[in-house]
Amino acid sequence: MERALPPHPPAVDVPAHRRRPRRALAVALSVFGLLAGAVAAVTASGPANAATTAGIGSNWYASAPYLMPEDNSPPDAAAVMDATGQKAFQLAFILAQGSSCSPAWGGTSSIDSDTTMPAVIQTVRAKGGDVSVSVGGYGGTKLGQTCGTPEATAAAYQKVVTKYGLKAIDFDLEEPEYENTAAIHNEIGAARILQQNNPGIYISITTAGTNAGTGWFGTQMLLEAKSQGFTPDNYSIMPFDGGFAGAAAQTDALVKFNQILQSTFGWNEATAYAHEGVSMMNGRTDAAEYFRQADFQTVLDFATAHKLARYTYWSVNRDRQCPGTVDPGLSGSCSSVAQNDWDFTKFTVRFAGATPPTTPSSPSPTGSSSPSTGGTCNPAWLATTTYVAGDKVSYSGHNYHAKWWTLNENPSASGQWGVWADDGPCA
Repeated sequence: MERALPPHPPAVDVPAHRRRPRRALAVALSVFGLLAGAVAAVTASGPANAATTAGIGSNWYASAPYLMPEDNSPPDAAAVMDATGQKAFQLAFILAQGSSCSPAWGGTSSIDSDTTMPAVIQTVRAKGGDVSVSVGGYGGTKLGQTCGTPEATAAAYQKVVTKYGLKAIDFDLEEPEYENTAAIHNEIGAARILQQNNPGIYISITTAGTNAGTGWFGTQMLLEAKSQGFTPDNYSIMPFDGGFAGAAAQTDALVKFNQILQSTFGWNEATAYAHEGVSMMNGRTDAAEYFRQADFQTVLDFATAHKLARYTYWSVNRDRQCPGTVDPGLSGSCSSVAQNDWDFTKFTVRFAGATPPTTPSSPSPTGSSSPSTGGTCNPAWLATTTYVAGDKVSYSGHNYHAKWWTLNENPSASGQWGVWADDGPCA
């Protein structure tokens, strides 16, 4: 049964959404002079408006998994892209520098002097991808708390957008900030102003999930957005760290969150799903829940069937099996479950392939071409070969082309949501 929302805030929102172990705010890693040349191209003055920077399709921003390049044994973004086909990452996190109204990575590394992030961004873009930046997260001091007005908060975030030429930004509004009415007013107001001043920018709002969809504070955040007349590209909940027993509990929370969106904004079910997203955690969570590959597949099937607007997870840093003991407990740099490297990132790539972009995208860097229309058969599909978007094969007298990265997925069994598109019979 869906939990009724109380008429006033409880002492503690249910459930407490704990992220500190995996989102620890550490001092930024040192970067040596050999990065200077790479950094220079990115740290130069960015465009005054994010819309002037070529982006990728919104389906990639909607699937971008979270990545911390300055903490938790960061993986090489280029290697992850090569192995999975993912083209976008959600870089985390922008906080307030101390008690000032100035943006800084992890609250310590000013965007004016940081060198790690520009190098990572350049690497991703050089491979035909792009990044979004996530502001907020669990813990720390947020700009909405230190900047006195929505306008001042927006100005601080605009520095980030301009600095990195962003086409996408994520507002991760959760504990303890989302319990602060004034701070949430500033954050939602800032998101609204950014949307107005940067036409085409992709904005996601991420908040805590509960077995009722979201809690009292999450619902108040939605009402704040309604009062300001603000609609982002999606509202995403995080259905973990709150007694979620596998994927069934997660999809149930998504259904209930859909009902909250309907009742709050007056949307019908389909419209609510078109504005709804999910952000998961792979492997062992802070609350000792376990979400394995099969759980991610179940939620992916739900997301594609209901046409959700976003499907992502925390975090790429954790998308690898822990060395030695598979499950050493909670880790910020490995999943604590048995897996191959980047298993969970591959689910986000599948979502991007099943979700048509809603904004103009730049030409695909994968070199894909138009599907064949019959005639001579393409090279035969091989179960041991890794294919990427645009690769063509033949199987059982039909030509197919890959929509995203794949290995050992039979083309004839692909189906509507599968990786292989049937291009017709061949000889």
